[in-house]
Amino acid sequence: MSMGEKWSAYQPSKAIWFWSCIGVAVLTMVVGFSWGGWVTGGTATKQAQAAGEQAAAQLAANICVHRFLAAPDASAQLAELKKEDTWKRDSFVEKGGWVTFAKMKEPVDGAAKLCAQQLASADLPAAATADAAAETKVN
Repeated sequence: MSMGEKWSAYQPSKAIWFWSCIGVAVLTMVVGFSWGGWVTGGTATKQAQAAGEQAAAQLAANICVHRFLAAPDASAQLAELKKEDTWKRDSFVEKGGWVTFAKMKEPVDGAAKLCAQQLASADLPAAATADAAAETKVN
């Protein structure tokens, strides 16, 4: 009898079928959770909450940058911010009130740090620089 004939004639028992199904299910779960990106409901909830908080902080930081640069004394404030140590810049932004919005007692978590990072690499818009130069000439 050849190997092909033996394979065709083989009929597994119910126990073999049962344990094969259990093994395949376990192997599928191991592969899914290890490499497939599957997560439990608790982990998914934590990830969604963290993503929501990060999105809120990013939005607040973008508003902060806009408010900061739109202020009449933006050039002086930006110079002060850039003089601060990098680890103190978020406190400078919080104290200035740029990340505390209406009806909020506390600033949005993480927004001050993101705002300070964006502002540290920002330059004043051309209109603000021209206004500051004109103001210096008048004085």
